[in-house]
Amino acid sequence: MAFVPPARHLLRAKDLADARYAEPLGVDDLARAAGLSRAHFSREFRRAFGDSPHAYLLTRRLERAAALLRTTDRSVAEVCFAVGLQSVGSFTTSFTRTFGRSPTAYRATFPPASLQARVPMCVWRAYSRPSPRQHVSRRQPGAAASA
Repeated sequence: MAFVPPARHLLRAKDLADARYAEPLGVDDLARAAGLSRAHFSREFRRAFGDSPHAYLLTRRLERAAALLRTTDRSVAEVCFAVGLQSVGSFTTSFTRTFGRSPTAYRATFPPASLQARVPMCVWRAYSRPSPRQHVSRRQPGAAASA
């Protein structure tokens, strides 16, 4: 059987989920973007991409959460809300199911974000330049020279 690319309207919904995962986006919003009823959209999306729209959106959110846990010092709750989820408990459960460890344990397997901080090149250059020479203050004209 030949590969048939997903229909354009399903790709529109998938692109919406990829771009706006952090917003309060639901299956109804994705179905609307595809121009289909919720039930028909869910069936077609699963057939085209192998996951339900809800599972796909959750996966995008969890992947982004994992990236934030690796690269920032934000709290688990802040990460949860930043990726568009509303419950820290549900987030922890879903994250653990997907990544095999809790968000806190996952973060602990990576170096602290402060060690990964990248300094912009312009800042690095400014601080790596030799310091300006200290100018010797000149005596004021007319001041008496001490002997």
